[in-house]
Amino acid sequence: MSTLIVSLPPREPAVPLQEWQWPELPFTLVDKAGHVQRAGRAALALLPRANATVLIVAARDVLLLAATVPPLKGPKLRQALPNIVEDQLIQDPLGCHIALDPDPLPDGRRVLAVVDRAWFRTICDAFTAAGHRHLSAVPATRCLPAPHVTAAPADSEIDAAAVVADAVEAPPARPATVAAVLGLAASVEPVLVEAGALPAAAGAPRLELAVARGALGEGFAAPASRAAGTLAALAGGGDVELYELGEPGAEPRLASVGRTDGGTLLPGAAPLSFDAFARRALTEKFDLCQFEFESQPWRFDRATVKRLRVPLALVAATLGVAVIGMNLHWWKLSRERDALSAQITETLLSAFPKTTTVLDPPAQMQRQLDQLRLAAGELSPNDFLALASGLSRSMGALPLNGIASLDYHDRRLDVGFKPEVKVDPDFTQRLARNGLSGEVDSNTGKWTIRSRS
Repeated sequence: MSTLIVSLPPREPAVPLQEWQWPELPFTLVDKAGHVQRAGRAALALLPRANATVLIVAARDVLLLAATVPPLKGPKLRQALPNIVEDQLIQDPLGCHIALDPDPLPDGRRVLAVVDRAWFRTICDAFTAAGHRHLSAVPATRCLPAPHVTAAPADSEIDAAAVVADAVEAPPARPATVAAVLGLAASVEPVLVEAGALPAAAGAPRLELAVARGALGEGFAAPASRAAGTLAALAGGGDVELYELGEPGAEPRLASVGRTDGGTLLPGAAPLSFDAFARRALTEKFDLCQFEFESQPWRFDRATVKRLRVPLALVAATLGVAVIGMNLHWWKLSRERDALSAQITETLLSAFPKTTTVLDPPAQMQRQLDQLRLAAGELSPNDFLALASGLSRSMGALPLNGIASLDYHDRRLDVGFKPEVKVDPDFTQRLARNGLSGEVDSNTGKWTIRSRS
């Protein structure tokens, strides 16, 4: 099972969604063993296909909030989430897609990710139309490296009371800050020049930054000259672990995509390979594709119909051939039935020309033959008296009072003998000599006697 990890560019608010043009996207393709198969940049339509696709949503397109969430599930939870975050949003919460982190914070609160619904739907629809299935999306801040844990020196002689007092007086520790430069921000918005700023500042490069503080984080674009000061202010005087994201793979790409100077965008930033950045996305449990964006194993849309066009045509053709074949076979059998019925009717009318109405030729023929036998002074072979008389002549050494039951129906006799009566093997031969046939039911022990004619 292969997985495609794609890093998405941030949305430019100045560009309408209908006019948005997808740039070349950095990606990496790994197999089920975790080995990299391909890596580089490619247009959306040229991205390799995989069994699953993981999208890394730009940090400044996702707002991560910590809030207390009621114990709800399904549609009720989806309806309650906008009311929880509406006080922390500028735009209408109903126009936002809100996802819930499955892992709660230590204090019991939950992390909520807020994304513009129209933008997120544009992303999902674009990748679905390109043939990518089983989509999942993670915030870019969750793909940054975990902060380094600094071990405090152990001192067995420290007074326990002093430690407790220091813990009470000290303010709560701030989460370690991890920041990464994800690249140059290619903005199409007009650049505002502050009063007193140098005119050259209007053309200064802007950096795309992602900041993670524990489970929370944010992203923004800042001028390269002020990025370090902005990160220090956000860290509140604490240490900042700074990284710079590298380029994926070594596949050919446009010259305008990468940098040609070979230097770092922000001094002091440690290199962060795109492979490590992408593998963090693979292990992240927080999937933004929830509720209406959740990947479904079967979705009846235009892409599915296009993919199943040939199988559906084969199924329709098979059903058509089967229906036509069954109708042809029925027509053939109906013709044979009509021919046989006409032949039987012709035989009946030729044997008994006085028959005026023909409803059931076989039954009428049988009744006419029985009437002829009676007219000739013979008992009908199927008559009760004839069967009973033949049975009495076939008893032989069997006692006549040995019969326990005698039933007549459907032109046959059902004879049950008493338990103490043993029927000899020559009984069937005697029945045959009198024009009868007999069979014994192994379950009930009764004999069924019919006329052999």
